[in-house]
Order: sequence, then C-alpha cells, then structure tokens
Amino acid sequence: MVITNGIAPLTSAPSDIISPLLPPPPPSTTTPISTPSSLPSAVVKIEEPLPYVSLKTGLCYDVRMRYHAKIVTNAYDYTDPHPEDPRRVYRIYKALAEAGLVDMKGASGAGHIGSKLMQHVPAREATKEEVTLVHELKHWDFVERTATMTQNELVEETDNGDSVYFNNDSWFCAKLSCGGVIDTCKAVVRGDVKNAIAVVRPPGHHAEPYKPAGFCMFNNVAVASRVILKEFPDQVKKILILDWDIHHGNGTQRAFYNDPNVLYISLHRYDNGKFYPGGTFGNYDKVGEGAGEGFNVNIPWPCGGMGDGDYIYAFQKTVMPIAEEFDPDLVILSSGFDAAPGDELGECFVSPAAYGHMTHMLKSLAHGKLAVVLEGGYNLDSIATSALGVTKVLIGDAPMPLTNVYARPEAVQTVEKVSRTLARFWKCMKIGHMIHDLPGAPPVERLHDIIRRYQASQLFAHFSMTKLPIFRDRISRSFEDQVLCTPGFQSAKTVVVIVHDPPDVWTEPDPVTGQISLHETFVMDAEIKYIQWAHQKGYGVVDINAPAVFTGQEDEGYNVQAALQDLCLYVWDNYLDLSDARNFVFVGVGEACGGHVYLLGHREVRERVRASIAFAGSKTLFPIVPIMDEFITDWYYKNSLVLTSSNHPMWDQPNGSKNPRKKYGNVQRTEYETMNELLIGKYSEVIAFAEEDIEESSSEEDHEGPDRKRLKSDRTTNDEDWVDGVTPASAPAVL
Repeated sequence: MVITNGIAPLTSAPSDIISPLLPPPPPSTTTPISTPSSLPSAVVKIEEPLPYVSLKTGLCYDVRMRYHAKIVTNAYDYTDPHPEDPRRVYRIYKALAEAGLVDMKGASGAGHIGSKLMQHVPAREATKEEVTLVHELKHWDFVERTATMTQNELVEETDNGDSVYFNNDSWFCAKLSCGGVIDTCKAVVRGDVKNAIAVVRPPGHHAEPYKPAGFCMFNNVAVASRVILKEFPDQVKKILILDWDIHHGNGTQRAFYNDPNVLYISLHRYDNGKFYPGGTFGNYDKVGEGAGEGFNVNIPWPCGGMGDGDYIYAFQKTVMPIAEEFDPDLVILSSGFDAAPGDELGECFVSPAAYGHMTHMLKSLAHGKLAVVLEGGYNLDSIATSALGVTKVLIGDAPMPLTNVYARPEAVQTVEKVSRTLARFWKCMKIGHMIHDLPGAPPVERLHDIIRRYQASQLFAHFSMTKLPIFRDRISRSFEDQVLCTPGFQSAKTVVVIVHDPPDVWTEPDPVTGQISLHETFVMDAEIKYIQWAHQKGYGVVDINAPAVFTGQEDEGYNVQAALQDLCLYVWDNYLDLSDARNFVFVGVGEACGGHVYLLGHREVRERVRASIAFAGSKTLFPIVPIMDEFITDWYYKNSLVLTSSNHPMWDQPNGSKNPRKKYGNVQRTEYETMNELLIGKYSEVIAFAEEDIEESSSEEDHEGPDRKRLKSDRTTNDEDWVDGVTPASAPAVL
C-alpha cells in the first residue's frame, strides 16, 4: 500500500488490517487432510471475504478551520472565551491521536493523518452551486461579504445576528467545513471508506436557508445530503439524518420539511419551546408537510438532566424502528456533543458509552454507510471523550458498558407522545396506538375535557362551585371553562387557590389497538380532599384546571406554562387581590405548579399569602423569580413546602445529595412515587402546615390596630394598584 505524505489514498482496502485476523499457515511438516475426489471441496476461496471490515474509517480534519474565531473586543473575551471555541476540533483530533487511532505528526494534523485504522478525507471549499442547493443566493452573498468587512462592520453583524459571530476568515472556514462534509459523505457512498467522521467547524444545523444562526454559517449536513441525492441518484435514493445535538436542528428540518426522500430525526432539549432555538418548530407534532408529512420526527425533551437511559430508550422505542422501516441508503449523523456531562449549555448527562451504543445501532442501517458530522458541544473535555467513544465504535470496537440504563418518566412520556403522533405514518408505531384522525372519521373528544365537565358538576353538587368569568385580553380563551370558585369567596377571610393538572386515569389498554375498556378505567382525583378541607374550615376556594392541550378550541401557539402564568396574574389582579381575604394558601399540583410560583414572584403578595404548597411529584421544579426584590427568595423558602416523589430526577444528579437551592422553595423528598400517593399520604402534614400559618396570622391580626385591619376595598386607589393594563374602569365586576 502506497502512502503519500503520511496519508493513505482513498482507493484501496489495505490487506494489513485483515491479515492479523487470519490464523497462521500450518507448519510445513503437517500432512494435509485429503478429500475424496468424489466429494466437492468444502472450502471456497473468496477474494474479499469481509469487504466492509477491510475498509478504514475516514477522518476529515483540517487545522485551517480554527481560523474562524470571535473578534476580541474586551478583556472578558480572553477570560471567558466564546462557547464555539476554535479549539473544539483540535481537542477531538488530539484525543484520537493520543488513543492511537491516527498518527499525529506535527500539531496541525493536516497532511499527516493516516494509520492502520483511519484514512484521511481532505477538506476542500464548497462551491456556490453546492451551497445554493439549500441556501438562498443572498445568504451565500452575505457570508462572502464578511471576508472584506471592516472590524467594526463584523462586530456590528455579530451583535445583530442570531447567536453567530464573524471575522474575515469565517467565509473561508464555512466553505471548508461544508466542503469537508460533502466529500466525507461522498467517500462513504463510493466505498472509499466504510464510514467516516468529519471533525469540522463552524457547525451547520441551525443555519436556515436564508440566514446564519446558532454559531452556524452553512448547513453542512443539509448541503451534503442535497449533493449526494443529486450526484448519486442510483446509489442513494433515501437519506436518514439523525441529529442528537442538544439543540433542535431547525435549519436542517426546514430544508427537508416537505421532502419524503430525507427522514430527519432529532432528539433535543425543548423546555416548552423556551430552549434555543426557541418556538414550537421543534415540538413532537411538527411531522413535516405535503409529501414530506411523517418524515420529520422530533423527540423534544421537556427539561435538562436527560441521560443515557433516556436516549437509549428513545432509540430502542422510536428512532431505530422508524429508521429500519424507512430503510435508508445513507445515514448522516449530526453529532453535537452538548448533551454530554459538563456542558453548561446542555445540562444533560449522556456519556461516551451511550454515544457509542447509539452509533453502534446506527451502523446496522444502510449497510453500515454512516457519516458522522460534528455539530455543537462546548466543553472541550466532554467533546473529546465523546467523539473518541463514537470513533472507536465506527472503527469496529465494541461500545463501553452503560452505567445508567433506566429512562426517566419524562423520557417515557415524551417518547410515548412521539410514537402516538407518528402512528399515522409508520406501521412500527401503530402497535398500541389508536388512529382517530383518519379522513371521514367521526369527531373525537379528549377524555380530560369530559372529566373536567364531570368535576365541575360534582363540585357544584357538593360545594356549589361555579365558573369564574374570565374576560379575555391576553388570556388564553381555552381557560374560560377551567376556573371554578365557591360562592362568596371574595368575602372569606381565608381563600385556598388550587392550581392543578388534570387528574390521573388508571387503565390497562389493549396492547395491540391501544383501546381501553371503560369497565376497567378509573379516575383518581385526590385533590378533592383539599377542597373538602377548605370547605369544612369555611375557607373560600378557587380551583384552576390546567390541561396541556385542548380539543376544538386551541389557541394558535398555545403553551400551557405561558398561558397559565398569564391566567394566575389575571385571577390575582382582578379577583383575589380585590377580595376581603387576609390569608391565601396556594396549592399547586404537577406541572401547574409553575403558574402559582410565577405569580408569587411577580406580585407583592407576602403580606397575605401564608403558605405555598407544591406537589411536584416527579415533575419539573419551578424556581421563584425575584422580580419584586431580592428578599422574595428567602420569604418563599420559609413559607413554602415543595414535595417531590422518591424517584424525582433531581435526587439522581451528581449533587443530588445536597439540598436544592433556596429559589426552588423548601424541597422535601417523600417516600411516594405517584402523584395520588403523594396527595393522600402527605394530606395531614400539608393541612397542618397551612393551618399553622393561618392561625399565626389570625393571632397577629387580633393584636393589630383598626388601621391595619382595614379591607382592600377601603384603600385609596391609585395607578400603582393596577397593573398589566387593567384599570378600575376596565376591571370586571366581582361576583
């Protein structure tokens, strides 16, 4: 095998990789076993018994990609470098060299990448014709102009851009990164290498067809996919793009949103649309459109802290079944490593072992034709060890053992939503899921709407609770029928406000159709115990139900947390704050806790709110936001009780043994696992906690002078009493 400048050519399959695996020839003195001439030979000589294994793994790396760097404008840029650090690619290359996977001769690596295991794929500049297969011409022209901009112009474009910086070398590096990915994919498709990893920057998956974004100039993976489909029409008809970067690849999704030839699957942190790049484009219900409907799969994690078990679970339940049914001719992996431990942007815990296992699964597709392309990942140590774990598996090593194989409840719930949504498009997802939105099918209704109507009838029958009018301005119209109250709560001395998720339903669905038997389905509404307590004590009650979705009356872009925050402020400003109550007790259940915690941080409530109780269970913990003043955190900690389940993910984190920060309130771990167990098991403790504060308040009030006892209605009205555009003239009448 000829080696030029230390680089193995892309044309041969080296025999020196196979020969060490073959047994040595027998000694010359050994007498061969004879075979009767009447029997056929049992051994057939094969020229290339393992053509895939005999090939090397490709590596695209070029030190010149480090020229793209943020312009230093102050001393802070030295002490705290930009996350998209030029050292990212070098640290990965260095880790591969130190592991013996490549020969590292000189610091640059360019022209010296070669070994028995890996083969250099040179990077070259992408052309305008290639890039404009995905990006608009004005996008190309803009990036080109950065090469001749002044420093002031570059800084201005950086300040005005969407999380992206520029210098005069950005144009060259963007073309080099994109061209390197194109040729890496070509090398895999041609069979020059069995698979490959492209250690390139700037990354690409956030770059939209019309603008750079999210540290990305050109969408490297999208451009390479278009080039491959165009230049290899007979070999590659279908491409799978798997994106496990912690951020949603909005640019890649948009490039193929109506294309059935490209299946895009993304696992990313979503946080109800608040995590970058933000918005709802990365939610599980965004499945593509037109001919591409069903070929876009989003697995949106609702929070940080996701780890090995969550990702492996998603791969086994959703990613691999859909990928196998799609049967791609090429797999391109948008491999960001910002879900790895230590990455401050991702805040997740995916280990090198898990990255290796996922890579191993992807190698089973497309006859092993897999191209791994670096995207994000901003902890230099984490990306180095993670990329090394992936590369070893590409070469042929077995994945390292996993230490965490259990999926969190949030992961299981998210994957279930994804599977249910995709059941219309993929046979492998239909098992256990009923398809209810077929053309011509009768209208359906969500069970939580039916249950809420039943709740309303029962609460009216037992406690005379009726609907509290919500006069819309910015409040979601979906909440018009979700707020109930006891009669005369405005004149009660104490009011209990319960903000809760819909109640749990227990059932055993048919494992094939997903249908349930109503005879074996039970509604468990433990929250009614707290309404009974308040009613017996003579307290007023306001009950707010917060379903995550609505049927037939959805608001465009509805987000339950954002809408619930607005609703809680509205109810406080227009009802609770204007009431006679001296004591308020807030009780939150599930994800709905976020609504009342938001209220406590955004209004001056400390003189009247006696207790804040949050049944978090295994759901998200919501911090108090000190909008009013810096002392609100200490007040919230002293006056709150936040109860989690025994299996809440926060206790499994590396620092889980330490007390949570005060901003989350007085958090306590309980022995219970389910929400109903928690509501029932902690009933006596919660009631005692609330009544103690109410009794202390009443005792203090008995010793106050008449001026301190005057009611809210007696206070002088001024502009500061009315917020968010609500004025006395526009405020609704209090029932």
